[in-house]
Amino acid sequence: MVMDEERDENGGGGGGGGGEEIVEQAANQQEESNVVEELVGAVETVAQFGDYRRTQRKECYNLVRRMKLLLPLFEELRDLDRPISVDEIACLSNLKKALIMAKKLLKTCNEGSKLYLALENEAIMVRFHTIFDKLSLTLDDLPYDELGISDEVKEQVELMSLQLRRARKRTDTQDIELAMDMMVVFSRKDDRNADRAIVERLGKKLDLHTIEDLKIETIAVRNLIKEKAGQTPESTQQMVDLLNKFKQIAGMEETNIIDEPVVPKMLVKCPSLMIPHEFLCPITLEIMTDPVIVASGQSYERESIQKWFDSDHRTCPKSRQTLAHLSLAPNYALKALILQWSEKNNFQLPTKDSPADQESSSTDLKEEILSLVDRLSCSQLEGQRKAVKKIRLLSKENPENRILIANSGGIPPLVQLLSYPDSKIQEHAVTALLNLSIDDANKRLIAREGAIPAIIEVLQNGSTEARENSAAALFSLSILDENKMIVGLSNGIPPLVDLLQNGTIRGKKDAATALFNLSLNLGNKTRAISAGIVAPLLQLLNDRNLGMIDEALSILLLIAAHPDGREEIGQLSFVETLVEFIREGTPKNKECAASVLLELGSNNSSFILAALQFGVYEHLVDTTRSGTNRAQRKASALLQLMSKSEQIP
Repeated sequence: MVMDEERDENGGGGGGGGGEEIVEQAANQQEESNVVEELVGAVETVAQFGDYRRTQRKECYNLVRRMKLLLPLFEELRDLDRPISVDEIACLSNLKKALIMAKKLLKTCNEGSKLYLALENEAIMVRFHTIFDKLSLTLDDLPYDELGISDEVKEQVELMSLQLRRARKRTDTQDIELAMDMMVVFSRKDDRNADRAIVERLGKKLDLHTIEDLKIETIAVRNLIKEKAGQTPESTQQMVDLLNKFKQIAGMEETNIIDEPVVPKMLVKCPSLMIPHEFLCPITLEIMTDPVIVASGQSYERESIQKWFDSDHRTCPKSRQTLAHLSLAPNYALKALILQWSEKNNFQLPTKDSPADQESSSTDLKEEILSLVDRLSCSQLEGQRKAVKKIRLLSKENPENRILIANSGGIPPLVQLLSYPDSKIQEHAVTALLNLSIDDANKRLIAREGAIPAIIEVLQNGSTEARENSAAALFSLSILDENKMIVGLSNGIPPLVDLLQNGTIRGKKDAATALFNLSLNLGNKTRAISAGIVAPLLQLLNDRNLGMIDEALSILLLIAAHPDGREEIGQLSFVETLVEFIREGTPKNKECAASVLLELGSNNSSFILAALQFGVYEHLVDTTRSGTNRAQRKASALLQLMSKSEQIP
């Protein structure tokens, strides 16, 4: 027994060290296998996300494309014929952390609130740049030679790392345009024709113009509000207000997003009867009378999904996956179930116009528009006036009408009427073109017909409302970069500056919006400075009752990036005004003022010194604690700039 015990002890003792070694090797191999599989899994997950929110779509697709380029590297790691060392596993773990960060951000851009992503676009871009940095650093730190990675894969990864470093330095001017569009919508109090056009255009930019889009966004905003728990009340209210504007245009019922459930209005009329969820069209949330199946296997009301396809969508609204084809197959089984349920519960299904009636209605509208377009060129003044007014109203109603009017040849005669001596005809024509320009294809058609010089002529000499809507039309058309150049070369900047200085409040706002958008072009920025834009902008800052401080500061931020612009606005009184806004302005005022001061100070330290003399330091410190996300970043950058200049008192 003693010998057995000794044998067990000796055997155990000798085998113990070997056992620990085996266990440790097994653990390393398991960890090696896990980290490689997790790297592959992160890339495969993002590859399945599908579409992204329009505001970050370009960056998302670029990031996903670069992540996919790492798959050959991971395949070679899988095929290694030796264990990976602890140090090598640590490097791969750092890469895994960077990919997980990327996956979380891509998921947010895939399914998060579109309004939040637009409002916080700059903060989201900072997150992208942080990921670019982290990915680039971790890829540079990988021991490729020790891991035995092939030269081909190594060169591909090194090229990707270089692309990531370059991507960090780029900005997208379209995001700036989007931010300005949102600022305009938030700042307007009146309800006129041009305002609805701007809100509608913004809804199209954000993909928030269908009922299904808006219902999904409502849920996303509600979840975001609960998640933030009142941390950013100002931006929360902005999102709720804008979402309700989109709903109003779409004909939806406005709801209290935070407290009330999202209940379709058409279901409230029958509270005692619960309609089975599968009987409701996912787009309208109404009970279906003619259900059809799309390629994804999802069923929709025929009319609703056909409208979705007619709007150039090629995805399933519910699953978001791209459809292999757009054929619709009648769902006879579901239709029978709906009919049986309706009879059993004495539920009256809604009656709809027959396809023949709908086709007849569409034909009547086409004929009406063709007749109106023909009357635009008639010789009778009253006939022209009635026709152009009716086209103005039709172009305001919906996107389909705008396409119909353009396809019916309505744009050329409308452009010709801009030079007509009758002021009301001019006003109706320029406003109709403003409405038509909401459609991107129409923007090009309108410019191609030579409308921009004619619109500028109306801007100079038309009635008050015609001048205002001319400025709004120039803004809408100049969303396209080629049209920005046409407006500048057609001498459109000086009359916009004049409207900014001497127009009504509406006129000033329209001019500010157009000038901001046009000044994204370098040549137009120079033209605006030469036209004397700085003086009226400074007047807007001094007259706070106009409520245009943020617009003025946003344009001044663009002007401050130009040497001539800095010279024009480089006054001590202006720096003092910026400090006042940083001290006591609204959160948005502080954000814009800090941005302008940072632009000035980054190019000339005398602006920083002047701001310090006006007591900006303590207000910047307060802003880093309680400002908006963007304001906090700008304030922190200013404090760092002051620290480097050793100018902090």
